[in-house]
Amino acid sequence: MNKRLLTCCLILFVMLIGCRQTTINKPGSWGDQGDGTYRNPVLNADFPDVDIEQEDGRYYMMASNQHMVPGMPILESFDLVNWNIIGHVYDKLTWGNEYNWDQMNGYHYGVWAGDLVRHNDKWLCYMIDFNHGLFVSSADTITGPWTAPVKMLPNDMVFDDPAVFWDYEENQAYLICNTGQKLMSHKTNDRVWENRVFRMDWSGTQVLDSGKVIYSGPMAEAAKIYKIKERWYVFLSEWYRPDPNAAEFTEGFPDDRKQVVLRSTTKSIYGPYEKKIVLERGNTFSRSCCQGALVQAPDSSWWFYHQLVQNSESPIQGRPQCLQPVEWVEGWPVIGADIDQDGIGEPVITYKKPVSGFPAASPATSDDFNSEKPGLQWEWNHNPRDTHWSLTDRKGWLRLKSMQPVSFQEQSYENRKVPGSQAIPHHFWLTPNVISQRIFGTTSGMAIAKLDISGLVNGQYAGFVRFGGNFHLLGIKQTAQGERFLVFIADGQELEGARINEPVIYIKTSNRGDQAHFEYSLDGINYHGFGLAFTLKFGNWKGDRLGFVTWNKTAEAGFLDIDFFTYRHDGPTRSD
Repeated sequence: MNKRLLTCCLILFVMLIGCRQTTINKPGSWGDQGDGTYRNPVLNADFPDVDIEQEDGRYYMMASNQHMVPGMPILESFDLVNWNIIGHVYDKLTWGNEYNWDQMNGYHYGVWAGDLVRHNDKWLCYMIDFNHGLFVSSADTITGPWTAPVKMLPNDMVFDDPAVFWDYEENQAYLICNTGQKLMSHKTNDRVWENRVFRMDWSGTQVLDSGKVIYSGPMAEAAKIYKIKERWYVFLSEWYRPDPNAAEFTEGFPDDRKQVVLRSTTKSIYGPYEKKIVLERGNTFSRSCCQGALVQAPDSSWWFYHQLVQNSESPIQGRPQCLQPVEWVEGWPVIGADIDQDGIGEPVITYKKPVSGFPAASPATSDDFNSEKPGLQWEWNHNPRDTHWSLTDRKGWLRLKSMQPVSFQEQSYENRKVPGSQAIPHHFWLTPNVISQRIFGTTSGMAIAKLDISGLVNGQYAGFVRFGGNFHLLGIKQTAQGERFLVFIADGQELEGARINEPVIYIKTSNRGDQAHFEYSLDGINYHGFGLAFTLKFGNWKGDRLGFVTWNKTAEAGFLDIDFFTYRHDGPTRSD
């Protein structure tokens, strides 16, 4: 089914309604409110750069996750509001050595925005790695297995954000993407980026020409292309400066980013196009509102998913997703609500759900590690070393085997964006096999984990970590004399605590807004605070994450066992 035609099988949809779950659910401060309405952001976690496809009454969302693996998470929904992770496109970043566990040099990069489409009875995923080029992967079913990504264009021809379209009436296949200034004959310093349309073969696996520029604008990217009533529409995100006469964008991008639409004045995909701003943040959010996908509900109503973009405000949860109604006025989409009647939409906070009859829920978070693989919510920081983690060495426990951090001096980190404020990054950022998951929401959250530290050896560190733009850890270190001590690390600064003689420790972390702290317990009942309160930060295009780490600076020895992880946040929860 071609997603750009945006059709849906109503018969199957009715069947799905009849089979809906009867689970008791609790609404939260965002998402499904349990009364037929939703509250934005509906997916209040770091699922950025989404694309949405629909098939047989189900909706599939694909997001990006940069240098984390498995990559390109895929989520499923029956109502465009409640989502569940069902898989990933690839297990590892195989095309660049910098992503390997023995290099840990891919921060900030990896795969950015992608495009998900169903064509010729196959699923196709298009994705760009800024340093390596455009890739495509395919699968017979949405949950895979997916083929190994194949390069379609080199990195000197593409910048980011691919999207594809099959014109079944004209038997043509197209790719559009931001090529930045990579193909400009005369490069400039004003951050004007080119967006080009390329012809593809019918299979969608080969590019047939060098592309044609259809639009250039200030950091114009995130193109999605649609053909509606024989007119071509290109949705783009574009930066707008408070002072249009300024010579350059302000460092840190406090400027506003808006959603624009190009509409063809002819029947040609190459234009010419006219432009209109269709969504701006207005007074609803402090962060810019743009970059997303257009989709139709079974009743033929139109909807637009967009993210909250990083601006001067610190987005601790990353880039969450919002759902907006769309009205068409004189051939232009108005996204959200035109509050001031200027023809430009502004985001709505609450609205009626596109599809009724499905319970409030949010993606899985807690895990008892009783399966053969970690839950789909877990991701590794860079490609893991598979010999050094296990769910079978001790059934019902996740075992992380300690390794020495990568030696910073041995690697070329020039022009790389390794996190941290130190000239040489802390061991944490260079430690392989860090496993973590996203936080949800911004108002409050609490996570607890049970750790068995009896496998630690001399020189080993192990613990519960929060990281994004900075990192904080509460755990255990074992000295050269074999003694174990509580240790709190705040972005590189260590604070040693009490001696720990018990083999098991429980660690809890809580946050209120961007303020967080750790606690520990030796019996799972009585908790004691240790370490300083700290501020969560966005960084390297990632929101705050919850996870586990262990390293040994002197030898490749020792291990950490994790029995369970539970997480409660401020969003909707399911009580099965």
